[in-house]
Amino acid sequence: MSDHSHSSGSHGTFGSLMTGFGLAGVLTLIPFGLVMFDPGWSRNLMIGLIMGLGGLQVLVHLVYFLHLNSSSEEGWTLSATIFAIVILVIVLAGSLWVMHNMNVNMMPMTDGNMGGVPDLPAAGSGHGGHE
Repeated sequence: MSDHSHSSGSHGTFGSLMTGFGLAGVLTLIPFGLVMFDPGWSRNLMIGLIMGLGGLQVLVHLVYFLHLNSSSEEGWTLSATIFAIVILVIVLAGSLWVMHNMNVNMMPMTDGNMGGVPDLPAAGSGHGGHE
């Protein structure tokens, strides 16, 4: 015997879930399109747009899928909102930090440093090593 009725708020209608799904899809496709089709904007503008759209997508997920709204439920909504904002800031700042450090510390791939790879002998040539 299971009772699935809840005294708290709604779990969302099919229409609101599809709205959230559509918004999440659009907020995924826009940054993908910006990277793939390179509109020629400055690097900082592109990073800002992609991070901003990522932040909007987190808010869409909180509102449409986790049903975080302005109704007061024993103070949990305010706590959940503050927690979500803190996590969002940590994830966005951490992503920028990691990507910046990877960019600074990676060796650039140029023709000069690609020449250090030795040519391998052809298969079946009978030579087991260098001559």
